[in-house]
Amino acid sequence: MDGNVVVYVLSDSIGETGEQVAKAAVSQFNTEKYEVRRFPYVTEEEQIVEIFEEAKEERSIIVFTIVIERLKKFIIEKSKEYNIQVVDLMSPILDAIENVVGFGPKRESGLIRKLDEQYFKKVEAVEFAVKYDDGKDPRGIKKADIVLVGVSRTSKTPLSMYLAHKNFKVANVPLVPEVPAPSELFEKDTKRVFGLIANSQKLNEIRQERLKALGLSNNANYASISRIEEELEYSKKIMEKLQCKVIDVSNKAVEETAGIILEIMKHNFGDDYGK
Repeated sequence: MDGNVVVYVLSDSIGETGEQVAKAAVSQFNTEKYEVRRFPYVTEEEQIVEIFEEAKEERSIIVFTIVIERLKKFIIEKSKEYNIQVVDLMSPILDAIENVVGFGPKRESGLIRKLDEQYFKKVEAVEFAVKYDDGKDPRGIKKADIVLVGVSRTSKTPLSMYLAHKNFKVANVPLVPEVPAPSELFEKDTKRVFGLIANSQKLNEIRQERLKALGLSNNANYASISRIEEELEYSKKIMEKLQCKVIDVSNKAVEETAGIILEIMKHNFGDDYGK
């Protein structure tokens, strides 16, 4: 392998970062005689020794993105023992960030992948909330982490979206006297169902503003006190039948209501309350 350079990339995660940096660096040299070998999920000293044993037989360098301090020190020790040059890609930037923020890094492997997983979970939850908003499809009730029920303008949709950004799949169902509540609602674990109510005067104000925004007369039956009280009475009967937790949202911000729901979920399901 005379003239060849072998770049060994070691990582305690998948090693994509180290491989891309190694390839970018090698591309700066006028040679096609190189090879990049990636070794992901390096978590034991024995693995490192095996890699050094292989590398000593070739013209090689070792690049690593390992953040676990014990393994990083072991690699540096072995580089002296085997007389193989090593490049620590992570430490310079970690040290620089530490100098700026004033505290040290977590030094946990695979965190960027975990962050990506959290991001996609959040996107999935938001898409779920949109798909199963306002009772569009009762099949969402079975799949939901949390189900919200209540009459119109009790903050079901904004609350669903807020909880979705906390990675919860939320379906919400409007309760209307003339429309039977979906059967799926009564099959759901009641610990995951939350009834939202508000006082009639508050709902009257909100509905009148809604009608005004739509360019409609605020004298419509939708905003009348008698109609609202009828709806609330009906919704309370459904909630009683469901035996779900009921929350009065009259004077609560969405964040406050969400906090109450999350606390109840945590109490009901412990550390698995999001599953």
